[in-house]
Amino acid sequence: MRMHDSISQFETAFEQEAALERRRREQLRRRAAARSRARRIQRTDQHGKVAFSVLLVALTLTVIVVTFVMFETLAWLMG
Repeated sequence: MRMHDSISQFETAFEQEAALERRRREQLRRRAAARSRARRIQRTDQHGKVAFSVLLVALTLTVIVVTFVMFETLAWLMG
């Protein structure tokens, strides 16, 4: 009877340890997924800032060039 109790206790301890290990693995998987999601959001945000900056510079240069050409054309027509 004593051997049976010992084996039963060993099996119970093993099952508890296995359950704990499963929970630990699941928690690690969730943390890794959250970090990956955060990195993706950060990368997307950074890309958006760069794209907006490029657009802003392009529009500013376009305004400057169009204004310059417009006044040059006006001076040529008047002169």
